[in-house]
Amino acid sequence: MNYTKHDLSDTITALATPPGVGAIGIIRLSGKDALAIVQKVFGGKNLTAQDSHTLHFGTIKNEDGKILDEVLVSIFKAPNSYTGEDIAEVSCHGSPFILNKIINLFIKKGARLAQPGEFTMRAFLNGKLDLSQAEAVADLIASTSESSHNLAMRQMRGGFSKEIQKLRKELINFASLIELELDFAEEDVEFADREELKKTVGKIQSYIRSLIRSFKLGNVLKEGLPTVIAGRPNAGKSTLLNALLNEDRAIVSEIAGTTRDTIEEILNIKGIEFRLIDTAGIREAQGQIEALGVEKTFEKVRQAALLIYVFDVGEMKIDEVLADIEKIKREDMPLLIVCNKMDKNPYFDAQWIADPNDPNIPINYFKNKKEKYKAPINKDQLITLSAINGMNIPYLKEKLYRLVISENINLESPIVTNARHLEALQKSFGSLQDVLDAMGSGITYDFVAMDIRRALAYLGEITGEVGVEDLLGNIFSNFCIGK
Repeated sequence: MNYTKHDLSDTITALATPPGVGAIGIIRLSGKDALAIVQKVFGGKNLTAQDSHTLHFGTIKNEDGKILDEVLVSIFKAPNSYTGEDIAEVSCHGSPFILNKIINLFIKKGARLAQPGEFTMRAFLNGKLDLSQAEAVADLIASTSESSHNLAMRQMRGGFSKEIQKLRKELINFASLIELELDFAEEDVEFADREELKKTVGKIQSYIRSLIRSFKLGNVLKEGLPTVIAGRPNAGKSTLLNALLNEDRAIVSEIAGTTRDTIEEILNIKGIEFRLIDTAGIREAQGQIEALGVEKTFEKVRQAALLIYVFDVGEMKIDEVLADIEKIKREDMPLLIVCNKMDKNPYFDAQWIADPNDPNIPINYFKNKKEKYKAPINKDQLITLSAINGMNIPYLKEKLYRLVISENINLESPIVTNARHLEALQKSFGSLQDVLDAMGSGITYDFVAMDIRRALAYLGEITGEVGVEDLLGNIFSNFCIGK
């Protein structure tokens, strides 16, 4: 979608509430003729003569003069509105029939149907929001947890865009001085303090580095963390899922292989969402359907951001546990090892898994000779519990939470949640590194100025200060219609 082809002087209209039957529906109009268009079909006060930020009761009549509904009309006059234009919001009853009739009536009177995100795009183009704030509107609408809501609110109210603008201003000052030097190249004068420029670039890089590092956590807070529960049949994976959710979500049975497909549920721990995925047991499949389930388990493990491996301390040998972990672990994926069913074997020592060569381990805890095994894990990854009676479930939840926030990032500081912002920050960081490399190698300052301009351009893409024309369609077309 190319928004530059649309006439932004048009008055647009759309349903601002979710489609479907509801008690109330809200139809929004924005543009220079918004109030006049509503007035043409409104039975009540003259809306064009009313003050901004006022509410008016009346009726909407069709072209034959028949009353379609009793409504309330909210008025927001330019420039003190969401879009910076005149806005009218018509609150009527939520019948799809009524809503469609009124929208079609407004279109007949001169409005056109808004494109997805066009109201917010106009807010951006009219200077009511910068681009990162506009994107935060979509994040706010899509937020499903306290943490994702808080992040979206902080970004919509300025977030790190204000800091980005300050950094750009410092760079612009140096870029201007260097450009001035180039104009007076024949006179061999220096306007820009080289050491001060290096310090400024280093400071900006440090801040950008912290923002880049925050993306991993930001993405988790925004999207939730895919967390796979894996292990052999009858290890207690489904019981563990039920215990974490505190409800009977998965079928629990003593029959091995009960779970043949994945079960996914959301667990919210202190505002962070974990997308728990219960999987089929890892073993030689007894039939085609179970084989598909086991294959799906490995697929989910490959896609997971966090893995919980569960085993039965009364049945599994230590070398079998280690072999399973070696088979499914990924170097870049955090792993927790749940030693389950401690109620059946309370004397099991979980530390032995971290040190399988411990001479104090009873030989019956091994299936094969233990000397050939090396510990692929550490003791901090081990959790002993009994899922069936809830033993240590709160501790497991705390462990999951700590794994997510272990990056030592202040949740109140700016956090990057948008992949587009991350890419721009990475490119800007690289351009700033080119600036330092160029200054250290004696390259002429016309090339240094080019690198600074590139860094400025990448930072400007975040807030929409430069080079955004080709981004608008992609960004705003992902919004819901009416926003």
